[in-house]
Amino acid sequence: MSWFESFVLGLVQGLTEFLPISSSAHLRLTAAFAGWHDPGAAFTAISQIGTEAAVLIYFRKDIARILSAWFRSLTNKEMRSDHDAQMGWLVIVGSIPIGVLGITLKDQIEGPFRDLRLIATTLIVMGIVLGIADRLAARDEAGGKHRAVKERKTLKDLGIRDGLIYGCCQAMALIPGVSRSGATISGGLLMGYTRESAARYSFLLAIPAVLASGVYELKDVGEGHVSWGPTIFATLVAFFVGYAVIAWFMKFITTKSFMPFVIYRVALGILIFILVSAGVLSPHAGESAG
Repeated sequence: MSWFESFVLGLVQGLTEFLPISSSAHLRLTAAFAGWHDPGAAFTAISQIGTEAAVLIYFRKDIARILSAWFRSLTNKEMRSDHDAQMGWLVIVGSIPIGVLGITLKDQIEGPFRDLRLIATTLIVMGIVLGIADRLAARDEAGGKHRAVKERKTLKDLGIRDGLIYGCCQAMALIPGVSRSGATISGGLLMGYTRESAARYSFLLAIPAVLASGVYELKDVGEGHVSWGPTIFATLVAFFVGYAVIAWFMKFITTKSFMPFVIYRVALGILIFILVSAGVLSPHAGESAG
């Protein structure tokens, strides 16, 4: 991998990680369209450490408060009813599904799941799901002629059941094209949470999973065409770009619909199917060389 490739892929990672369009799919597609080797699951997981570092800084006050309350709840029973302490436990509970499936499906994640036809399918299907979830949220918020405005849930309403459902949604993102934020935000909206609450918990929930995955994949750097230098450079690029994107996205979702992302996902998925069917793009582009 050249330094230019690592810069472009780091830029793509930073731009797409927090948007509901799948960063892993875009890393895979960028390489395929450019004629580069597939960067692979290890590069993807490690570069995501950069964007998660952006989450740690952006939500530093929330994270510090949650960690403080959680640690105190271990020895102080009265603290166990505190919302922040409960959030700490809910993040742990919600991380279990992706941890179990990530280890169980490791070979599939690094192989069959990276087929461009599967990525196109997940882009379209999850795009439609996101569109439905967003429409339901908009209907509740706007009300109607014969329908009152419906109050949606916030993170204070989050319990173990919803936390596990969020976790299962996050685990679906092991398949490139699903999108970690897209799946968890869709799940949150379908469960009746506000856009901001769904996004906020989605980003907090991703922290342990992404950091653990990145650290686990460190052992594979240096194998094949991916080396340490370009990987670290891409991770740094992803951090700076990702911080700007997350700040923009959290403001965007408070007033805007997810429909632009829905349209983009469906259009990109259809384009991939057309290019693969026409023989312009191989569904396994770059894999053999990677």
